[in-house]
Amino acid sequence: MLGRRLFGLTIVAALLSLAGWGLFRLNRMFEPDRHGAKVTHFTVRSTLVARALEEIVVAPKGGGAGRPLLVLLPGRGSSPDSYLTRYWFDALARLRSRAPDLLLVGGGDHSYYHDRADGRWGSYVLNEAIPAAVARLGADRGRIAIGGISMGGFGALRFGLQSPGLFCAVGGHSPAIWRTGGETPEGAFDNAEDFDRNDVTEISAGRFRPLGDTRVWIDVGDQDPFASADRELARVLLAHGQKITFHVWPGSHSGSYWNKHIDRYLRFYAEALAAC
Repeated sequence: MLGRRLFGLTIVAALLSLAGWGLFRLNRMFEPDRHGAKVTHFTVRSTLVARALEEIVVAPKGGGAGRPLLVLLPGRGSSPDSYLTRYWFDALARLRSRAPDLLLVGGGDHSYYHDRADGRWGSYVLNEAIPAAVARLGADRGRIAIGGISMGGFGALRFGLQSPGLFCAVGGHSPAIWRTGGETPEGAFDNAEDFDRNDVTEISAGRFRPLGDTRVWIDVGDQDPFASADRELARVLLAHGQKITFHVWPGSHSGSYWNKHIDRYLRFYAEALAAC
């Protein structure tokens, strides 16, 4: 009887081992082809937001030293590895020698990348995350672009308005823009005053060429809930002398929409960085 039980346990262990190997092989099958790019995870122990945050840098094939840097800000509830998909790796590879280094920023769940009560999130990106990535990659600190999706798009535009001319390019892909503080979801801003300080449309309306010489891109899907506010922001920027690239394409606030246009996003950044 004992022998049978031991035999049975051996068979179960073997099956589990095979199942585990199968899952490992399946996972490897669905890992995106990085086309020679090197992905490095590291931690910034931020004094400005009083926490440790995961960052990711991507050096295209051939190495990262001397390349320009593209900073990508994730959307609400997303982590930096949300950008580690085949769409981004494929588009990066197609740029060949023009491909920038990437910094994929850890921005918390709903920081909206601005200084606020629970931490100086904007200052952390500018003064801790970006310098750490430049040092790690050997990237060209004089050629940096910043962009993001949804919450990240809001953050990128806010950075561009905060420091006109600091970035070679700023991109908002379906940026999370609201007309009033009352429209915002819980956690996006501390209070009405915090919203007013960071209202990118009102800030843009108060100055000529709000982002200076920085190249600006905004796109949004025609079925996106942010489409109306994004259109208004684009109108205000154009009315105040800002040169921007603005697109409304078919689609909603979803991965399928963004994945269709990643090649265009990266070409925009690469061209702006090359001309910077």
